[in-house]
Amino acid sequence: MGRALSGDLRVRVIEAVKSGMSRHAAAARFGVSAPTAIRWVDEWRRTGRTQSRPQGGDRRSGRIEAYGAEILHALKLKVDTTLGELVEMLLSRHGQRFASSTIWRFLDRHAMTVKKNGARSRAGQARRRRAARRVDRRAA
Repeated sequence: MGRALSGDLRVRVIEAVKSGMSRHAAAARFGVSAPTAIRWVDEWRRTGRTQSRPQGGDRRSGRIEAYGAEILHALKLKVDTTLGELVEMLLSRHGQRFASSTIWRFLDRHAMTVKKNGARSRAGQARRRRAARRVDRRAA
């Protein structure tokens, strides 16, 4: 997605249309596409706004943030809760379906990620519990 054109250019196109110029003619005069001028003028007529709206950013995390206190409370009660269990909890209690990746990003924003440490590495491999023997090289 490209960046927004200057607000001054947008205001000049809208002013030209307000003074009687067609949207296509104003677009040609100021070097923007006709659909862009049409969108700008339509938005100005609907809302009165001449400046562009902010671009980008997260628009959907507010949905899971509404249940943030409950998720964090569930993690306090049971520390080793899985993402799947949190998905099921939200679905059963609130009827809201979230992907496990959405919950992961929520936990990451709240610094709740789990890092590996020595206590968690006790479960080893089923085979080869002792170290491998040293391999000796023979002179050729």
